This record gives sequence, C-alpha cells and structure tokens, in this order.
Amino acid sequence: MPGQVLLTIDEHIATITLSNPGKLNAVDSVMWQALRTHMKDIAERDDVRCVILRGEGDDAFAAGGDIEEFLSVRATVDDALHYHEAWVATALDAIRECPVPTIAAIRGACVGGGLEIAGCCDLRIAGESSRFGAPINKLGFSMYPREMAGLLEVVGPAVLLEILLEGRILPASEALAKGLLTRLVTDESVMDEAGAAAKRISAGAPLVARWHKHWVHRLAHDTPLSNHEKRAAFAFLDTEDYREGMQAFFEKRKPRFKGK
Repeated sequence: MPGQVLLTIDEHIATITLSNPGKLNAVDSVMWQALRTHMKDIAERDDVRCVILRGEGDDAFAAGGDIEEFLSVRATVDDALHYHEAWVATALDAIRECPVPTIAAIRGACVGGGLEIAGCCDLRIAGESSRFGAPINKLGFSMYPREMAGLLEVVGPAVLLEILLEGRILPASEALAKGLLTRLVTDESVMDEAGAAAKRISAGAPLVARWHKHWVHRLAHDTPLSNHEKRAAFAFLDTEDYREGMQAFFEKRKPRFKGK
C-alpha cells in the first residue's frame, strides 16, 4: 500500500504530514506527487501564513525514498528521469518556490529524500536524537542534480560533498554545527517549538513574509537588482497591512494584519 501525505489547516497554519507506516515514512512515488499537489495548492491560498512539514510518529521525518519501488519505477534511464524530474524534483521545487514560509519539524531519521525535503524548507527545527545523511553511495546510485539545489543553498558545496561522498549519518549536534539545522531542541518539544515559530510567523504581516522569502532567494543570484525590482521592494507602502502596522505601533497595540 502506498504512503500518504496528509494536509490539515488550523488558524492560518498548514501542517503537512509524511505518512508511510512501517517504512519510517519513506517517500514513494505517490507521496512525491501528493506533496507537490499540496504545496502548489497552498501557494495559491491567501489564508495560509505558514506551513509545518513533519513525519508521522516520533521515529522519522522521512527515511529517504521508498527503495522497494525503485526496481520498477527506475528500471531504465527514461523511467528514472521521469521519476526524478517529473515527481521528485518538482515536489522539492514546489516547497522551495512556495511563497508561504515553511518549517521542517524533524524527529528521528531525516535521510535521503527526507533530507532533501527538509533542505528545501525555510527553517529546520530538530530533536536532539534526530539524525541526517544521504548514504546512497552504499546503494550504488547518485543524487539527481536538481534534488541537490535546496541542500546546496543551505550548506554550500563543501558540506554537501562531505554528506554525499562519505555517506555518513550525522548526529543532530553536528548537523546544527554545519548549518544544516536552524534550531535544536529536546525531542519532546519539537512540535511545540515548530508550532511556536509558526505562530510568530503568522502574527507578522503575511505579505511581508512572502516578500522576505522572495528577496532572500533573489539575492542568491549574482545579477544586480534592476530599477524595477528596487521600486518593487517598496510595494508594502500601498498595503493596508503597512498602514495597520504603523498605526498599531503608535497606538501601542498588537497589529491585526489581513494580508492586504
């Protein structure tokens, strides 16, 4: 039976749960497609201000791709290209390109495809016993180039090469030291900390959060900002939320942002 990707939304916060019981939430082809669909849908919604991605249970965020199906879905070059280009890479791109801030809440194993998913999120909050890596060199296959993008952006080439060349599983403390994680907390408080971070994000002006994501990714490219882009950086001046934020500041009260 294929796994599932579950979506719930509560008070502007979406939670996406990777669920593949008995396989440490290994992500199969059905799940990759469902993950892409959910992220694309969230990107079109105005009522979602933050997304938490997690694995079902406490043992794993996701222990890679579902290796059992590889012999059938990646039997030829054409099959493998379709699997990784049309399903996996597009799902990862949908996470990276989603204008809504994303948080990976990580407990247990975060390996292979799970590591790729976490690397595409904006924040990564992990428990102390979580572990990270991509030991696919021991299986005789390489990571598809488009799937490296998120991790490369987070840790850079030196750390990514260390992860891929050694195939070693990193403890959470080392993953934090290498910049792979945003925050390390006790195992029991991962979801509480992720929820608190999501609430802080949701309490801010949602358009501003989207703009901040856009500009951080834009500045990763070497091309200088055009005059049009520089002017666009002040689009907030025409928003209701800007007027509300300024008014709330002077009135010494909490702002009530509407995303307009």
